[in-house]
Amino acid sequence: MSRSRFRPCIDLHDGKVKQIVGGTLSETAPETLEINFVSSQSAGDFARLYRENNLRGGHVIKLGPGNDGAAHDALSAWPGGLQIGGSINDKNAQEWLDAGASKVIVTSYLFPGAKFSLERLGALSSAIGRDKLVVDMSCRKRGDGWVVAMNKWQDLTDMEVSQESLDMLSQYCSEFLIHAADVEGLCQGIDEALVTKLGEWVRIPCTYAGGAKDIDDLDLVHRLSGGKVDLTYGSSLDIFGGSLVVFKDLVERNNKV
Repeated sequence: MSRSRFRPCIDLHDGKVKQIVGGTLSETAPETLEINFVSSQSAGDFARLYRENNLRGGHVIKLGPGNDGAAHDALSAWPGGLQIGGSINDKNAQEWLDAGASKVIVTSYLFPGAKFSLERLGALSSAIGRDKLVVDMSCRKRGDGWVVAMNKWQDLTDMEVSQESLDMLSQYCSEFLIHAADVEGLCQGIDEALVTKLGEWVRIPCTYAGGAKDIDDLDLVHRLSGGKVDLTYGSSLDIFGGSLVVFKDLVERNNKV
């Protein structure tokens, strides 16, 4: 059985590496934004740290405008080692791959007017190749299920996270990234029900993010998902100002896999 691994991240906001409470992002009310951490180090510094520790498959996420320079800094520090997401579309996907991204991560482009477009997904997949595409299925809890959220997790779409939707999408992409937006940045624990379902549903590599607060959460995700889902740590991690999880401990855990 495969083993769940730690996947690193670089979240960019206003050109800086930050950790934020995901549910507080808003274009209409920016004053509601809750920031857990702002780094004095550059995106490139974090990319070099991940490169030194051979942490592949991490993601750089541009949260809003003003982040392209920092994103290029990270990708140039580790060409082929990081994925890029945030305002990715059919016009710029190849440019980001050419700039050094291993894969591009897409959400909002696939949901014009918050409605899923299979035409857009198929065209993008054909243009850059299924192996270079990650679909971000970041979501919010609604009732007994989860609904994909776009536009920095502010707007709900018409797609639920389900066996059916994941099977359909996986024909066009090689990986999923799924933030549980309701618990993102809170350090109060992962969405165990979602991770369990992802373990049942996914047929391709999948990374979950949201709420991880203890190194043992990596074992928890492994157990709940049957080793099919990897885990990202954010605000709880010492390199992001946290006091709950030590980066080098996660590196050691990965090296034992």
